[in-house]
Amino acid sequence: MDGVISVTIGENAIIPFHRPGSKEKLFFLSSGIIVSIPLTLFVSAFSNHFCFLLPVLYGEMCATAIFAPFIEEFAKVYPLFYRHGETERSIFTLGFLVGLGFGITEFLIYVIGAGAPIYIRLPGIFFHAASTSITSYGVAIKRAVPFYLVAVLFHLLYNFFTFLGPLWLIGGPVALIIVYYLSWYLYGKTRERLVI
Repeated sequence: MDGVISVTIGENAIIPFHRPGSKEKLFFLSSGIIVSIPLTLFVSAFSNHFCFLLPVLYGEMCATAIFAPFIEEFAKVYPLFYRHGETERSIFTLGFLVGLGFGITEFLIYVIGAGAPIYIRLPGIFFHAASTSITSYGVAIKRAVPFYLVAVLFHLLYNFFTFLGPLWLIGGPVALIIVYYLSWYLYGKTRERLVI
């Protein structure tokens, strides 16, 4: 079987050991664009209706700082739930790539579509990659919900600080650095151990 390693579970189930190649990694990077972005936009259209009774600034804060982190973090990790025969490290890497695809698309939407300055939106590319990898680590170790909530919490804080204008410099970089560090730390904890 051309070097394929498999694990037998029970008497009848065989899970082949799978290591994603460059085409599959490109697919997951693309799924951050073709799956996660549309799913986010679709669900966000409904969540915005929950906030419409609030005054404009509070309504926007409600939709962006509260609902968006829950929606985006789920939409970004969604493509990983069908994976099988992966290692902890490959699930983490694929999650990072989905988040990177999402972050690049969001960057282009804000910079080209809304005219946001490049230097303001650039950290968000890697923020999305790092926060998705945090949830991906949870998927890999079969504890998706707690790690999803950690990613949502830091996403919520990051988005909240963007509403504070120049005061973003107080908490925004802190949330950014913590998410980057946590992603790097969790990557170091992943192993080439099969996730069953």
